[in-house]
Amino acid sequence: MLAIGGFLLGAVIGAIRARQLGGKAADMAQYAFGIGLLLGVTGLFAQVILLRFFG
Repeated sequence: MLAIGGFLLGAVIGAIRARQLGGKAADMAQYAFGIGLLLGVTGLFAQVILLRFFG
């Protein structure tokens, strides 16, 4: 769940950030995917670590 939540949060943050910088739809999609991927992978690692310690 952390990976999915991280990806969705990152996608929203990326789209907002690209819009602030004056980007078009393609720019917003690229930022959304890039930051979403970054936070999704971070969430995945956090989820694995939490499951190792508490699972």
